[in-house]
Amino acid sequence: MRNVISDTDIDFMGRSRLAVIVSGALLAVALLAILVRGLNFGIDFTGGYTIEVGYEQAADLDAIREVLSIDEFADAQVQTFGTSTDVLIRLAPREGLEGAQVSDEVLKILGPTAASGEVEMRRVEFVGPQVGEQLREKGGLALLSALFGIVIYIWFRFEKKFSVGSVLALVHDVTITVGIFALLQIEFDLTVLAALLAVIGYSLNDTIVVFDRIRENFLTMRSGTPAEVMNRSINQTLTRTVITSGTTLLVLFSLFFFGGEIIKGFSTALLIGVFVGTYSSIFVASLIVLRMGITREDLMPVEKEGAELDATP
Repeated sequence: MRNVISDTDIDFMGRSRLAVIVSGALLAVALLAILVRGLNFGIDFTGGYTIEVGYEQAADLDAIREVLSIDEFADAQVQTFGTSTDVLIRLAPREGLEGAQVSDEVLKILGPTAASGEVEMRRVEFVGPQVGEQLREKGGLALLSALFGIVIYIWFRFEKKFSVGSVLALVHDVTITVGIFALLQIEFDLTVLAALLAVIGYSLNDTIVVFDRIRENFLTMRSGTPAEVMNRSINQTLTRTVITSGTTLLVLFSLFFFGGEIIKGFSTALLIGVFVGTYSSIFVASLIVLRMGITREDLMPVEKEGAELDATP
């Protein structure tokens, strides 16, 4: 497989129009979903109660929702948690009630929903609305800080056109990932935010590998247009890209199917991010740099003033 991939000669830059259409369509859908539907923030960001209960037999989620809605818990989010006997209930904050009081009331309400045996309280967690708002603000600042740090690093490590290309590609990846969460109304919590930061790191690492080969080929290839140099560079790193992304996706699919509900959002965000990040490192980042007019002269070492005078005997 490695030899087959390394012998490719694909005209990636020749498919730039298709890449622009695909990325433009994905970004348009993502932005519309974020603006129109919004994110389905979890308890971490909105505040509220997370209550986990256990049944001896498979729980009837519809019955649980019905009894909770009768007792003024119509906003409750009910889902199984790992197995059909474990149920996770999310509730908005209740004024004048503490966590113990809310959990006791919920446990009392759920009693008739147990076909046999009793309902067991596993855990109760509470996040205040103010804390949730602070977490949301600090999470956004974390993403912006990561992008700003990347701009500075790439600016000094490569060249400013590479810096712009890498950051725009990362914005592309994060926007599409967040947009899919908004479109499908998948719960967005702290684990998803952590996954977005991981996506930034993964996508950046893949992009830097491609950029490093592009810079090397610009300095060593004596002929060829910038598009040909980039095609050559991407084909040379295609083996690494495919194998790295493929093995990463194997792990993420395992987490998604067998990791349980608690990391479902985390694994989903990483799955989307790795797919989109692999695509953007091949098409988006390199295409942006090409459209900005990168040349061999941009990557040549800058000669110090007076170097020629010092070299003369």
